[in-house]
Amino acid sequence: MTDSTAPVVDVDALAAAVTKQGGVVKMLKKDGAKAEVLEPEVAKLLALRAEFDAARKAADGNNTDKPFNRAAFDDLVKRKMFVVSAFEIHGGVGGLFDLGPASCALKANILDVWRQHFILEENMLEMECTCLTPEVVLKTSGHVEKFTDLMVKDESTGDCHRADKLLEDFIDSFLESNPTLSREEQDEHRRVQRQADAYTPEELHELFQKYGIVSPTTGNALTFPFAFNLMFKTSIGPEGVAAGYLRPETAQGLFVNFRRLLEYNSGRMPFAAAQIGLGFRNEISPRAGLLRVREFCMAEIEHFVNPQDKKHPKFASLAGQSLVLFPNDEQLGSGKTRVMTIGEAVREGIVNNETLGFFMAKTWRFMEKIGMDAARLRFRQHLKTEMAHYAADCWDLEIKSSYGWVECVGHADRACYDLMVHSKKSKVPLIASYTLPEPREEEVWVMKADKAVIGKTFKQEQKKVMAALEALTEEGGERVEAVLAELEGPEGAAEVEGCRVTRGMVTWSKVKRMVQEVKYMPSVIEPSFGIGRVLYSLLEHSFYQRKTDENRCVMAFLPRVAPIKVGVYPLLNKPEFAPFTESIVGKLTEAGISNRADATGVSVGRRYSRADEIGCPFGVTVDYETLAAQDVTVRERDSTAQIRVPIERLVPLLKGLVDGSKTWEKDAMGSFPVVRTGEEEEDGGGRRGGGTLKEGVVTVVEKTPRGRFSRPAETVTSIPAMDKLRLE
Repeated sequence: MTDSTAPVVDVDALAAAVTKQGGVVKMLKKDGAKAEVLEPEVAKLLALRAEFDAARKAADGNNTDKPFNRAAFDDLVKRKMFVVSAFEIHGGVGGLFDLGPASCALKANILDVWRQHFILEENMLEMECTCLTPEVVLKTSGHVEKFTDLMVKDESTGDCHRADKLLEDFIDSFLESNPTLSREEQDEHRRVQRQADAYTPEELHELFQKYGIVSPTTGNALTFPFAFNLMFKTSIGPEGVAAGYLRPETAQGLFVNFRRLLEYNSGRMPFAAAQIGLGFRNEISPRAGLLRVREFCMAEIEHFVNPQDKKHPKFASLAGQSLVLFPNDEQLGSGKTRVMTIGEAVREGIVNNETLGFFMAKTWRFMEKIGMDAARLRFRQHLKTEMAHYAADCWDLEIKSSYGWVECVGHADRACYDLMVHSKKSKVPLIASYTLPEPREEEVWVMKADKAVIGKTFKQEQKKVMAALEALTEEGGERVEAVLAELEGPEGAAEVEGCRVTRGMVTWSKVKRMVQEVKYMPSVIEPSFGIGRVLYSLLEHSFYQRKTDENRCVMAFLPRVAPIKVGVYPLLNKPEFAPFTESIVGKLTEAGISNRADATGVSVGRRYSRADEIGCPFGVTVDYETLAAQDVTVRERDSTAQIRVPIERLVPLLKGLVDGSKTWEKDAMGSFPVVRTGEEEEDGGGRRGGGTLKEGVVTVVEKTPRGRFSRPAETVTSIPAMDKLRLE
């Protein structure tokens, strides 16, 4: 029993205070603050975290919502082969999973909706780039240098462990086995644990020595922590001299093809390119199923736009879309999310620009379209300490699952960084342009180069040097002024993209000229979808157990993404039902409606339950009445309601229900005789009241225009009994 007079603790505000104080501690550590400065701030952080943990536990204790049944969910996912460990019979490999028939179809349907919703509706240019990427590309992007985690190895066996996770797990075990430690001692160990991912290799090694951490599997000593690059490295070609990597993201292929994409698009800006494909990250400690894996499907969009004009022509059509936003100032302040339209968010400067806002709203609608629970969606803005130095704004679409809030879609305004670094490295100008309505006079830099001297000095590198000088001229501004100052200085030389040019080789001057065409390097707005995380979240959001029987589990997929749309069930496995079953299956298949016939000997109710577990939204039962009256029973999964539909009207009805142009309540129950409202209990064997299957009479009740069910004499029809119906 809770004390109603106890003060209400604002859990969100405490979470924000923890985040804010964590940022203070992080910056102090980064700046190398002295112990007397750092320790009081760390103590303050620990106190806030303890208060937050206590408040959260109290809030959870008052929560009457039914907890997520992970055991039942995991059992269903494995039993119905939604996700299984790859190479299971050989022991499996961590971070690698196979998708079974149901989830393979589910993923394909999600991607079909994604393609329609983004690529087709927004007229994007789709590409399929190679997964194997030359080293130079990923060196240029920064992945070779920075895409790392700290790792240790077993000195005897060579087994690898992620250093920060090993420290965290060891402290958990240490505290569990030492319950008599004082509160101060426990807090000190927790302080170390919470900063595990912020330590340098030297600091981690010192802590490993202090705690006596050894290999958890063998007890052997561990190596000094070292940076491990998460990309899979390989060699290209038999000589083994050309290094390459399996791509950690799909984006780089689109960036390096910008010039050709712009040409394909007839030079028109802005435009978007999209790609669906695999990414690879050699995670040291893969965890949480599909949420952290080594091979994963991504769907990425790179929208190229003028950095001086980030308006979107279709923004007005989505400006009224309400979103749940968690801005960075709220994360450090009240800790509360804000519900507002994307139009308001852009006007108030919470979201940086229209194009970024457009894709955020578009992503929200996509999630609703595939059946994600909107109450468990939010956009969290990156804190200033999280964003790359070049980024203008970043928002993650997070989905709440049993693992907490999980980033599933990143939305980043990456400015001009990607095209700039590839342009500088390749010496290929990755620029766009637009024509002014009227020519205008501008001051521009004009280069005068002595090609003879440059050719004599640089020989084979002449083209590279000239390309660098021309790119510098295009950039203009302070960069040209700085190089020019160095050439005119005492040394008479300057570095231009790694090339040392000297006085006399090149010079620049400003001239006035009429300009009709303005050139610029585009900014990139990037929505990046982790399809595996989206798929897993949809599995959790769709899972529930029947209130009347918790052993009966359901995947409530929307028809448009359901792996199998219609199940077809002959009442009995008898020859007289086969022609009707085969005909219905053929017509459904011809109409493009995925279906599956199940003529096994178990009851129809049991077959319904099996279909529910893989999310099949509709079931068609062929029974004795079908033989005489040429109609069938159609059952809807979530309500378990049933109607009778003539066979000639079956396919148009189901096609409309699947594509969303028709609804079950209006176009099915409102238009056809209702034989079961869904309000009665439905047991796992498929019958109510434990009746036995025999020929008899059932009651058919139609829906009145007012939405109620009545039993007027003219609506009562005698038909042969069907499984799942009450016998009279």
